[in-house]
Amino acid sequence: MAEWLIEDGIGERRAALADAGRIIEARIERDSDGLQASAVIEARRMPGTVAGAALMVADSGEELLCRPAPQVSEGAKALVCVTRTALPERGLTKRALARPAQEGEAACPAPTLAEAIVQTGHPVRPLRSIDSDALEAAGWSEMLDSAASGLVPFAGGLLRIDLTAAMTVIDVDGDLPPAALATAGCTAAAAALRLFDITGSIVIDLPGLGGKAERIAAAEAFDAAMTGPFERTAVNGWGLMQIIRPRTAMSLIERQRFSPVESAALAALRRAERAQGSGPLMLRLHPAVAAWLIERPALTETLGRRTGRPPVLIPEAEMKMGACDVG
Repeated sequence: MAEWLIEDGIGERRAALADAGRIIEARIERDSDGLQASAVIEARRMPGTVAGAALMVADSGEELLCRPAPQVSEGAKALVCVTRTALPERGLTKRALARPAQEGEAACPAPTLAEAIVQTGHPVRPLRSIDSDALEAAGWSEMLDSAASGLVPFAGGLLRIDLTAAMTVIDVDGDLPPAALATAGCTAAAAALRLFDITGSIVIDLPGLGGKAERIAAAEAFDAAMTGPFERTAVNGWGLMQIIRPRTAMSLIERQRFSPVESAALAALRRAERAQGSGPLMLRLHPAVAAWLIERPALTETLGRRTGRPPVLIPEAEMKMGACDVG
């Protein structure tokens, strides 16, 4: 039976739905996350609009766009419900989105990661750092590496997942005959969407198919493997299929791709927390990762309390971004 493994890490909370010892769905919640979907907050209306939406600012200082505009004057506060978090892109960040609160809605925080996964109905197993590393045994680090690279192998082929400003693009490549590759690729793509929590507009680029029956078979394979609400087009004559999934937060791929230093630093803390030994905890890191941690001493202080060993950060230019040598 599938169960959620949830871990209260340093700087982030991690959850993985594991089935038969393999992660099929993963989620992360970070201390640095801003406004989250379902939070009902007070926000002040600012002058002007953006694409027809009112520009608002929360008490935290984070800006958001509210559509339709709340019926308050500029400078006044209104109660709004966040519908989507801020999203990172190359060179910019899209503001969070909100709508005016409905009658009867009161200010409340968004559900925590732990609260959200309880609502899925699967059993939940909290993990401790002193336990055997069930997350790692299920493939946590490999999953993050795959999210960072966008490369997802499957039997007979490979998915290449790339992010654009408009959509997520999944290219299906491999050595199988085209019809078999398209079917296997659609099954693998559906699993990847679930694993990395990829939502919004998605396009799957399949190999060229000879006829309508093959295109239908590929689309039906996707439907059979896909979970959660979605809409899709048929596979067209160029082998393209578009999928729309409700968009409320960033995917794991976006976290890894657009916050590589933070991701590497938090992964290093996770590894260091499980290191054996005594005396000072030596962490050899890429200079950018070490600098990021130095600017946030509360994280290494927590590491010291949890391990009983004072951390020492050692920047080393030859270390790769995601590497960490702990001793």
